[in-house]
Amino acid sequence: MASHRKPRTRIPTAAASTGRRTAVGFTTAALASVTLLSQTANAAPGDPKPGTTQSIEAVKEKVDTLYHQAESATQHYNAAKERSERQRTKVNRLLADVAENTEKLNEARRTLGTYAAAQYRDGGMTSSAASLLFSNDPQDLFDQSHLMSRMAGSQKRAVDDFQTQAAKAAKERGEAAKSLASLTETQKELKTKKKSVQDKLSQARRLLASLTAKEKARLAAIEKKKAEEARRKAAELAEKQRQAAAQQKQEQQQEQQSSGSSSSGSGSGSGSSTSTNSTKAAKAIDFAESQLGKPYVWGATGPNSYDCSGLTQAAWRTAGVSLPRTTWDQVKAGTRVSTSDLKPGDLVFFYDDISHVGLYIGNGMMIHAPKPGDVVKKAPITEMPIYGSVRPA
Repeated sequence: MASHRKPRTRIPTAAASTGRRTAVGFTTAALASVTLLSQTANAAPGDPKPGTTQSIEAVKEKVDTLYHQAESATQHYNAAKERSERQRTKVNRLLADVAENTEKLNEARRTLGTYAAAQYRDGGMTSSAASLLFSNDPQDLFDQSHLMSRMAGSQKRAVDDFQTQAAKAAKERGEAAKSLASLTETQKELKTKKKSVQDKLSQARRLLASLTAKEKARLAAIEKKKAEEARRKAAELAEKQRQAAAQQKQEQQQEQQSSGSSSSGSGSGSGSSTSTNSTKAAKAIDFAESQLGKPYVWGATGPNSYDCSGLTQAAWRTAGVSLPRTTWDQVKAGTRVSTSDLKPGDLVFFYDDISHVGLYIGNGMMIHAPKPGDVVKKAPITEMPIYGSVRPA
């Protein structure tokens, strides 16, 4: 008789239990990886990566780089905006000229039409010739030079006038069309440059916003230390300038004493020129000081806000000196001077790409519009790498 056995209940082994836990672990890790990858994919290029800790020094360097790039992009924007404004002015003038000459062309056509109609009635001109004179395409008339020989006196002058006005109107329409096309391209470039500035500034803001209160305090301490170092270097520079100026003055006095009165007479013109430049520089500085505390806004030229080159342009304008809009053009507008020979009113340019400028006020200090989130203020010229300096006027 067959025996009936109960089915055995399988008890999970340690290996099987471990395998299930491992599978669950793999699944959890995979989900975490997918989440992390998703967060990374959605992060902006300048944002800190999730799960990473950046040193405050690295954050500061990144933020400074982004602000520098934004300022460089601002100068590109300023240049494109200036071109756009010039082109718009040219287009408006050309369109006004086109309208004026179109009216002159219509008047010449009416005069010519009067002669053509009279000759047609008198049988002195064929209907095809009259149609030709009323043609909308001036080239039809130009190509039929044999008609000119059949006309004389006032009729000939009427045709000449029509031909001149038609050619002038056609030329100006072509110039206007080209200028409009150029304006359109510049406006596209302007939009691209604007986006570039905004992107850099957004990255910097996001990076700063990601810091904790403790990290922000640490960053402020680093910036304070950097500012103190810049002031120390500025004081050293100012002392060197004073010594150089004193030495130069002494040498000039010795030269005048050795050369006698003739030397003092010959130098009067130079002294007058120096006095004029100093007066203009003083006006520029007075204006810049009156703007202290106003916010930096990229692309701004006043009166309520400024970017760096907008401030220097406005300051020297009050002294009767017209400076170009961008730092790249301002650095060419004047006489180059060395850092040791700086005088109040000189323009000091920074970085290898000449993307920043300040107005020197003496003692190693300048007035400048620094960056977004900041205001027009006084600062040591030693807080940024100096490219070179220019004396306007």
